Amino acid sequence: MPGKLKVKIVAGRHLPVMDRASDLTDAFVEVKFGNTTFKTDVYLKSLNPQWNSEWFKFEVDDEDLQDEPLQITVLDHDTYSANDAIGKVYIDIDPLLYSEAATVISGWFPIYDTIHGIRGEINVVVKVDLFNDLNRFRQSSCGVKFFCTTSIPKCYRAVIIHGFVEELVVNEDPEYQWIDRIRTPRASNEARQRLISLMSGELQRKIGLKVLEMRGNAVVGYLQCFDLEGESGLVVRAIGTACTLDKLSSPAAFLPACNSPSKEMKESPLVHPPSHGCRSTHNSPIHTATGSRLTQNFSVSVPTLIYTGMGSGSAGKEGGPFKALLRQQTQSALEQREFPFFTLTAFPPGFLVHVGGVVSARSVKLLDRIHNPDEPETRDAWWAEIRQEIKSHAKALGCHAVVGYSESTSICEEVCILSASGTAAVLNPRFLQDGTLEGCLEQRLEENLPTRCGFCHIPYDELNMPFPAHLTYCYNCRKQKVPDVLFTTIDLPTDATVIGKGCLIQARLCRLKKKAQAEANATAISNLLPFMEYEVHTQLMNKLKLKGMNALFGLRIQITVGENMLMGLASATGVYLAALPTPGGIQIAGKTPNDGSYEQHISHMQKKINDTIAKNKELYEINPPEISEEIIGSPIPEPRQRSRLLRSQSESSDEVTELDLSHGKKDAFVLEIDDTDAMEDVHSLLTDVPPPSGFYSCNTEIMPGINNWTSEIQMFTSVRVIRLSSLNLTNQALNKNFNDLCENLLKSLYFKLRSMIPCCLCHVNFTVSLPEDELIQVTVTAVAITFDKNQALQTTKTHAEKSLQRASTDNEELLQFPLELCSDSLPSHPLPPAKAVTVEKASPVGDGNFRNRSAPPCANSTVGVVKMTPLSFIPGAKITKYLGIINMFFIRETTSLREEGGVSGFLHAFIAEVFAMVRAHVAALGGNAVVSYIMKQCVFMENPNKNQAQCLINVSGDAVVFVRESDLEVVSTQQPTANCQSSCTESEVTT
Repeated sequence: MPGKLKVKIVAGRHLPVMDRASDLTDAFVEVKFGNTTFKTDVYLKSLNPQWNSEWFKFEVDDEDLQDEPLQITVLDHDTYSANDAIGKVYIDIDPLLYSEAATVISGWFPIYDTIHGIRGEINVVVKVDLFNDLNRFRQSSCGVKFFCTTSIPKCYRAVIIHGFVEELVVNEDPEYQWIDRIRTPRASNEARQRLISLMSGELQRKIGLKVLEMRGNAVVGYLQCFDLEGESGLVVRAIGTACTLDKLSSPAAFLPACNSPSKEMKESPLVHPPSHGCRSTHNSPIHTATGSRLTQNFSVSVPTLIYTGMGSGSAGKEGGPFKALLRQQTQSALEQREFPFFTLTAFPPGFLVHVGGVVSARSVKLLDRIHNPDEPETRDAWWAEIRQEIKSHAKALGCHAVVGYSESTSICEEVCILSASGTAAVLNPRFLQDGTLEGCLEQRLEENLPTRCGFCHIPYDELNMPFPAHLTYCYNCRKQKVPDVLFTTIDLPTDATVIGKGCLIQARLCRLKKKAQAEANATAISNLLPFMEYEVHTQLMNKLKLKGMNALFGLRIQITVGENMLMGLASATGVYLAALPTPGGIQIAGKTPNDGSYEQHISHMQKKINDTIAKNKELYEINPPEISEEIIGSPIPEPRQRSRLLRSQSESSDEVTELDLSHGKKDAFVLEIDDTDAMEDVHSLLTDVPPPSGFYSCNTEIMPGINNWTSEIQMFTSVRVIRLSSLNLTNQALNKNFNDLCENLLKSLYFKLRSMIPCCLCHVNFTVSLPEDELIQVTVTAVAITFDKNQALQTTKTHAEKSLQRASTDNEELLQFPLELCSDSLPSHPLPPAKAVTVEKASPVGDGNFRNRSAPPCANSTVGVVKMTPLSFIPGAKITKYLGIINMFFIRETTSLREEGGVSGFLHAFIAEVFAMVRAHVAALGGNAVVSYIMKQCVFMENPNKNQAQCLINVSGDAVVFVRESDLEVVSTQQPTANCQSSCTESEVTT
């Protein structure tokens, strides 16, 4: 046999009392892998049994090692009745199958029960002896490394980036099987967890086989999602980027994890920059082309092009021949392969040449129209159709690839919305084929392409633009054309020149729809989607102008479907790029009859908008140098004297002159106020409250404009649920409720993190779901990172605390949380009843050890607590080893919701248990951190009348070993000393 799995059960501790007579437990363990099961002896009357079992050996194929999880079940022995289940542990064997991976999994694992939660711990040792199998027809993909990070891992370099890999598997959901009517909730939940674990392993193995066929050895940007389709089945799908990676052997070759990203790129040209950076992109004014169509199986597709500019030009400027040659090389290279998609958002230097804009597509499907629900062909065809539309959009922009690509679904009963988005780009073929470009050609290309502004230059011919856009000469090199606005789904390139700081920009939108079934419901949704997409883009553009900025990075748009409403949430990080023109002001243009009071109101609002723009420029330190128009020039004369929202292509230049909407020497951005909805949109612009003094926020890994990060980080996950009580809701009331929900959630985070001022909330990831009728759930995961500021820290803290306390007077639940952030000071009491309840679980990663800035930087090496962060790096530290991905799925159910603290207490405890189990698995692998952590799914269902609730959570991340930069010289000669086996302490498990 090609593989042998060995398992030893050592001991247990803190088991629950199962025998009420003796207040003890007669525990034993079942170890199952595949169809083989072993049992330990029964350890009588003890809550801390010491089994010290023999080695249980399983001889299996390496294919089964990848597919099957190791199941460890702890039970209480009963002589005259059935044995009582205490809990289970699922251990993924895949991290042991890499050549560079850990050789053993050893540590204390929380024993988890889907009804009662964590019920003690068990010490397990797992080893794998894997024999080489050179059979080319084998069905395993052992040796292929998987990374959740969307950038090239820190201690690797990219040799070749092959392209896109995807796969999905389908099975019947145990929750909807006939036997579920007679089995217990625990048995149903465990059947579901086991099935998802099996499907996850099978999916990962199949993707690994595709990577091997492409002659790669790794998958970067691996994103796995679960689609709960109800009676239609359960789908597990994944996408990623196949790469060939080389390990950097010398610790000195590791890139610094923070501070000067641009310097790092110059010093290490073939190694990916630290994840605070990424590669280029661009865009210009928003142009939305939407449409819908019905196919035979009822498919409504809503493709959306956010053409936001690109650059380059056919004019005979410097570098023109070289750019043409580069495009020819890229085209010939890509003709020999499938149109590439890349899930990466950050790239090796030189990978991106140009970016064409954001491209997206959406499709509405009916799940009950699937002819064979147990087969993946229908879903494969759906996603192939979506990707084909994305390809056509990218080609229309003159691009050959899509970067920052992602896919998502939103399901409500039988209706499913499939969404895909990315950024169209032109790539350097040097990374796509194994060094086929001549060295001298590469050198000449790199000499003629500007490094700091090249990604902003439009790649298409300005005389044949696919959409109306306002182009100017680049404010940096002054040679090529650039758009006036840039939208992308990738991170900010590390070599981009940014003026001032960035900020989080969100667009929120709700629309009611009538309850309907089947095709009528899908038709109503398809009719709403194009308008929602357009309004979300309109809000983004308005808020971007209001901030005085000209570019968005990390754009993520979610459209969520419910029984009686649709919700849209777009998040991005706004910045001011020095290469793009200075944005003009926002001008309000009314279309109503002359009315003195109305005109006075418009004038007052115009003044407030102008004051807000001025304040934002001062807040974010946006002070671009003045450049005369003679130097920049205006490439297209008269019709482009303004950039106007909602303009039709039939407008004449005479109308432009009559309105006279210029704002000084800058082009004005026009808002036409022709109805109450438009007036409401203007009011919503002015109600966005900036973060308190000392706080910044962004949804990218690093805040643009801040470089002096410290090693103090604090990850958190917060869930807020609100039930709409009004029966006569309108779109306006719904929008206000949704806005208040998100704003109050952010305010609560600022309040609880005030002891870390000055700090920045990075990688802010909002997820909106509509689990039930009139129930809105918002989940946010982010990390707070402190940075040094020149001004007096105490003054800033005092001012911020006062403003936060004033802002929180209307939210009593905000004051229920302790002032400190350490994990053992979390609230142990439920929140008071309110429309919205917040669940906050500060990550118990020992970050409190760094709260004192005078503490030694190596303090956490003695604590042995696993750090968790959604970033792909750890500030002030070097990642020395990747141990594999953590991909875990948990189900929690309760029939005593009120007794557990209501929705708040239930979710709070569950999230804390998830953190504890993730840490335990990482520690057992020998790691001391989880990077690129993400909670991909959090599905909450409640039945208040029956006092019941259920929650499903899916989390993933990369298990790593890191050392502090200050200790690198000492640690490089020996293994890291931090032993994290006992990371699951009482304070982490209980709240």
